[in-house]
Amino acid sequence: MKRYSIACVPGDGIGREVVPAARKVLDAAGKRFDASFAFTDFEWGSEYYFRHGVMMPVDALERLRTHDAILLGAVGHPDIPDHITLNGLLLPIRRGLDLYANVRPAVLYEGVVSPLAGYAAGAIDLVIVRENTEGEYAPAGGFVHHHHPAEVAVQTAVFTRHGCERVIRFAFDLARRRAKKGRVTSITKSNAQGYGMVLWDRIFREVAEEYDGIETESLLVDAAAMEFVRRPESFDVVVASNLFGDILSDLAAAVTGSIGLAPSANLDPARQSPSLFEPVHGSAPNIAGQGLANPLAAILAAAMMTEHLEERGLADAIETAVRAALISGAALTRDLGGAASTASATAAVIAALR
Repeated sequence: MKRYSIACVPGDGIGREVVPAARKVLDAAGKRFDASFAFTDFEWGSEYYFRHGVMMPVDALERLRTHDAILLGAVGHPDIPDHITLNGLLLPIRRGLDLYANVRPAVLYEGVVSPLAGYAAGAIDLVIVRENTEGEYAPAGGFVHHHHPAEVAVQTAVFTRHGCERVIRFAFDLARRRAKKGRVTSITKSNAQGYGMVLWDRIFREVAEEYDGIETESLLVDAAAMEFVRRPESFDVVVASNLFGDILSDLAAAVTGSIGLAPSANLDPARQSPSLFEPVHGSAPNIAGQGLANPLAAILAAAMMTEHLEERGLADAIETAVRAALISGAALTRDLGGAASTASATAAVIAALR
């Protein structure tokens, strides 16, 4: 039996409900595929911050490196500014472990209704590849005359040839593996950002020349937001900088039914560090502790994790079970127009696995 060591960081809010749900599904699926998972819990996040003044300990990255993968729930608390929670935990993990490819699929599943009229199951099936370690989220900048009337804030986006090229190349390689169209769309704003995004555009064109048979498209981010609503079926692989990928992936989740269905993978394709898997949604403090959270994004993130661990059969079984639970209606939580609870939706997926 193959045994995998998984670091679990449930984090805050509904993260503490959806991570246990994903673990239950992993255990159930593992029994079918002769695999087991040893989970190590790390109680980092906002409660840790209230006790220690930091979101995670100074040796957090070293402790995470000893595991095969990381499963994270959500980060955020209404009593702590978002820039503290995000920059205190998730972003340092992404940068510190060099998890440069953030992969966010968006699929319109059978049994789920898109807010866009006329789209049947499977009509929308795209994946956003987001650069995850630099760009607009780089910790470059600062304050002058802090908290004074003449205060100045400088926020610098950092685009490197190395960072742009490797994530764009990852997107093209992904397009080759996908069965849909073999098309890569680059998201830019080089008409207004005349340095970083111009470099991005140039590297995209250079890399594209190496991939015969892959169609390409380049869209300004504002036009892309419009086209995600107007023609979402036309997109296959979308590659974007840190900020643009973050925004568009929420829109992609909305047009495919709910952000409660949106998983993501933070990958180190070189496999030098453990990759991190998480739902796209936040901590949702307004529904935390009420059993209303949709666990499917976390469960699908767990499926992405097992695929990365090269347990393809296990990953396919989990996704197939999610699809079956959605078709039956048993996993339709409130955000999907149903009445399923976190527990009953999880139970429906496990039942479908069996």
